[in-house]
Amino acid sequence: MSQNWMLLVILLLSAMLIVISFIAYTLWQRLNRPSLSFHKSPLSLPSSTKISEADLRFREKADEAMRLNQTFQKFVPKQFVDHFAKHGSKSLELGRADEDEMAILFCDIRGFTGLSERMSPQELMNFLNSYFLRMNDPIHQNNGFIDKFIGDAIMALFDHPDGNNKDKAVDAIKAALDLRSAIDLYNLHRSKVGYSAINIGVGIHFGPVIIGTVGSDDRMDTTVIGDTVNIAYRLESLAPVYHADILVSAQLLNTAKVQGCFNFRLLDWVRVKGRTKPIEIYEILDHLPPEIQQQKLTIAPLIQKGIQARIRQDWQQALAYFRQAQQISPKDKLVQHHLYQCSQVQATHPSSDWDGAINQ
Repeated sequence: MSQNWMLLVILLLSAMLIVISFIAYTLWQRLNRPSLSFHKSPLSLPSSTKISEADLRFREKADEAMRLNQTFQKFVPKQFVDHFAKHGSKSLELGRADEDEMAILFCDIRGFTGLSERMSPQELMNFLNSYFLRMNDPIHQNNGFIDKFIGDAIMALFDHPDGNNKDKAVDAIKAALDLRSAIDLYNLHRSKVGYSAINIGVGIHFGPVIIGTVGSDDRMDTTVIGDTVNIAYRLESLAPVYHADILVSAQLLNTAKVQGCFNFRLLDWVRVKGRTKPIEIYEILDHLPPEIQQQKLTIAPLIQKGIQARIRQDWQQALAYFRQAQQISPKDKLVQHHLYQCSQVQATHPSSDWDGAINQ
């Protein structure tokens, strides 16, 4: 009897050991089971795994949306969307238009055509991308954004968030000065690898613009149009004519209230293409070495008086002022330009109602 009882106890213990082993093995398998791929049915997963998979899917979609948004911003600047939102538009639909005042900046590489002819297509693209990469930061750091790349040219807008018109104008001037610093550093790097230096011209104007979207059903683009854009573009194109790096309009300077903040001098009284009313154009000097700034500022009053005499058609007085400036600073190409222009205009015998503006 005792033997049978002992046998029964042994059998029960063996059975319990088998059950405990089975449970332990099952738990171990579940804890070490590899993650299931998304293509398997979620119905076969424990509830905790379903939640984890959903979270991963949502996170993946969120990351994808962020990547698409970042890509979209490369084609349509975020500032455009923010601008429309500020004016009550919740979407970027075709045909949207708003009117605002802002500073427009154009920047262009001098002698780009000749430079590009010496490069292969791939070298040209590498050069442009390297150049644009360096020009981007000075604009963004001064509350501006690039609207378009036009060949080698850059068109940038300055619409200071929560700022006034003075802030917008000052931002544009600061950006132009920072662009000059960036190009100097770029040329230093180019010289170390045997590449020639490049130069840029900048033109800036301030005024009203129409900002909106244009295009068709399957192709839309943002744009800024108006007289302000044309003047900024024309100013940039006059940079080599007046041998200046940064050209700005009187309207920009008046808006920025720059007296005492920046160094500048009057360049001319001109009529740009596409416009009937003349404008005063100025040169910003702060990026130049102090001694060159001083030379230009020294003869600035004489140039201004010479231009005023030319407007009055007082040719002898105008030439006298320009020659006096030439004696003080014989290498200043602006003086040489005015001496030539004054002689040329005088020879044409303009009418008595001529406004004194040079057509450019």
